[in-house]
Amino acid sequence: MAKVGIVMGSDSDMPVMAKAAEILEKFGIDYEMTIISAHRMPDRFFEYAKSAEEKGYKIIIAGAGKAAHLPGMCAAIFPMPVIGIPMKTSDLGGVDSLYSIVQMPTGVPVATVAINGGANAGILAVKMLAMSDPELLAKVKDFAVEQKDQVQAKDDKLQAEGYKVFL
Repeated sequence: MAKVGIVMGSDSDMPVMAKAAEILEKFGIDYEMTIISAHRMPDRFFEYAKSAEEKGYKIIIAGAGKAAHLPGMCAAIFPMPVIGIPMKTSDLGGVDSLYSIVQMPTGVPVATVAINGGANAGILAVKMLAMSDPELLAKVKDFAVEQKDQVQAKDDKLQAEGYKVFL
């Protein structure tokens, strides 16, 4: 079975990265999560990125803040998709991270989700894997129906409480 690598630069990123892991678990996708600083542990980082394909990873989800080099460096080494999650920062609110991840040079793309978008990173990874897995694709379609039903239930409750219907 395909695996996803989840990597972050600091344990402070864990609440956001855990959301990606929760989505992968919901869909039954194996993953491994680790903390590696591209700046403080370059040798370990290079070992991680170079061995990811050999470990069976099909996608890496990488979260990083500030200079946010982790996703881009993963994409430079790992031959398959990398999804970057820019972390909200105290200095610039995560815009620094977003720009660092999304502005990759030609030939080294990183799929980038919203600042602190851990759940969407997990969903995007699932959708990528579903392209070659009909059973997983069926689960993705069921998930979309679940989401629609949840929104409809919220609207039904709102309308039952007597708020005017907007058409």
